Amino acid sequence: MSDYEQFITGINKKTGINLALYKEAQMKRRLTSLYEKKGYRDFVEFLLALERDRDLMNEFLDRMTINVSEFYRNGKRWEILRNKIFPLLLQSNKRLKIWSAACSTGEEPYTISMVLSEHLPLSQIQVLATDLDENVIQKAKLGLYPERSLAEVPNDVKMKYFIQEGSFFKVKDEIKRTVNYKKHNLLNDQYESNYDLIVCRNVMIYFTEEAKDQIYHKFSKALRPGGILFVGSTEQIFNPAQYGFEIEDTFFYRKK
Repeated sequence: MSDYEQFITGINKKTGINLALYKEAQMKRRLTSLYEKKGYRDFVEFLLALERDRDLMNEFLDRMTINVSEFYRNGKRWEILRNKIFPLLLQSNKRLKIWSAACSTGEEPYTISMVLSEHLPLSQIQVLATDLDENVIQKAKLGLYPERSLAEVPNDVKMKYFIQEGSFFKVKDEIKRTVNYKKHNLLNDQYESNYDLIVCRNVMIYFTEEAKDQIYHKFSKALRPGGILFVGSTEQIFNPAQYGFEIEDTFFYRKK
């Protein structure tokens, strides 16, 4: 067994995270740079250190999960969500069940609530937001972002839902209250059901084909008939029918 395979086995026992389901070359490169920076010689030494040091384990989890996010990322897709997808979903249900999966530092679920607030009062909006990494969930709950994260936010939305604090912007409490954060592992944990909308963007590119296949099947089961899966702009599903999906629009898939 190679030292990386030993590392995968040890991490799986310790955290329940199966690194074998992530693309190996990318993951090895990311983790090698971390252990070398910390002064370890190989994956076996690094694993022993992780088992002893909680702060190092948190840093490892941060490095393993890819937290690149911003509000209204790929703005045209959010326009389609606002102008087409939400009106479609709201025809049959005024209380939408929404999940922002692998939500990173919160920009995505807060954007969902801001866009949906153009159709519904905030008191009727509730978004479940989940991530594997407890550190990013804490950052998301804080809701404080550098100006660059807001580059795509329309000016009226920025005025309405953010408070400037120095060079940072804080999400207002009325938006924060619409989002419920929870730790969740897409590969291992149970999925709830009867979602109207699942948003999972810019995460699947890091998984193996086998892992993607598992997750798309689970997303399909988690959606109600007619529910929508919204994916990232590099994550087109080339065979949606095998998961029970039809194309609703570019990067939006409707469960049959």
